[in-house]
Amino acid sequence: MTVAVVGGGAVGLAIAGSLAERGATVTLYERDRLGSGTTGRAAGICYDAFADPVDAAVAGHAIDRYREWGLLTDCPYVWLARDADDAAAIDGQVDRMQSHGLAVSRLAPTELADRYPALDTEAVVTAGIAADAGLLDPDAAVEFLAERARAAGAAIRTGTEVSLAGPRTVETPSGTDTVDAVVVAAGHATAPLVGAIGVPLALETYRAQALRTDAVGATLPALYDATAEFYWRPQAESLLVGDGAHAATPEDWNPDADPSFVSGALERVADATTLSPTATRSWAGICTATPDRDPLVGAVAEGCSVATGWHGHGLMWAPAVGDHVASVVLGTASPLPEQFATRADPTRFDGDEAFDPLGDPTRDW
Repeated sequence: MTVAVVGGGAVGLAIAGSLAERGATVTLYERDRLGSGTTGRAAGICYDAFADPVDAAVAGHAIDRYREWGLLTDCPYVWLARDADDAAAIDGQVDRMQSHGLAVSRLAPTELADRYPALDTEAVVTAGIAADAGLLDPDAAVEFLAERARAAGAAIRTGTEVSLAGPRTVETPSGTDTVDAVVVAAGHATAPLVGAIGVPLALETYRAQALRTDAVGATLPALYDATAEFYWRPQAESLLVGDGAHAATPEDWNPDADPSFVSGALERVADATTLSPTATRSWAGICTATPDRDPLVGAVAEGCSVATGWHGHGLMWAPAVGDHVASVVLGTASPLPEQFATRADPTRFDGDEAFDPLGDPTRDW
């Protein structure tokens, strides 16, 4: 079977590798360099701490693959609350996670302080901790996934702008390629690519920001503060801190972080810890969103499939999505729960829905 994969981020590379390892003849097209889009700006936090069992199964499969490949560094993931409503939500989440077998537990503020003395836990009401979580280097992940795909026989063409002339026809500056199947995993560019063949997608974009601090001199987990709504992850001796999401269009967004984000994020870290870090680098990236916060994964036309709409989870879920899409394209059983294919069906929307990419989802995340 001949397959064209459009998009050289983590998801596209994982799909290409999984297809090639299963015997397909694969060509991957990337208009820039590999990992030059959202993947290269990702935080690289991986966890299975999802209250929904399908989400947890997808994340768990991806974590297992990353560990199998030696790409994941173990690091607990903590999420905490500083007010009663957020605390009640976290307690309910932990109960649900434990009910489907995840290595997740509840932490009292005193326990959290004992484990991580640099955290200021005076105002913390409750916290959850996921023991099976870990951290990725996005660049290393891209390099590995590309080499895996090449080793299995996939051809990778970077610096190659493509368009679709039909569900199975890819046009490039050097000619037209007709294949048995096309998979478009090009982030926010997925919608205009398949739109050219008459397929609308319910996809919006938003801009997320991050910074890296100087060395903090403390041991910390990966952490999400549900009350202050920001996260961090350890990165060498520093922290990568993320927040500052707002709606933006692919045609008009700034890849540099806002000064107000940088100062605000540093203040949040200082308030949550005994530390006073400074920023050494900051940036922004553009992410994709859907009305119900489930991704768009599957066939949109005979011979043409998509994989997009990650809400920031693309790198985290890439190996699982790669294995799933390869199974769908080749007509074999997916390793993911059947409910994933149903919930991720890209044709579940009309494609012309107007929605706030940062608003409340129609399904409980």
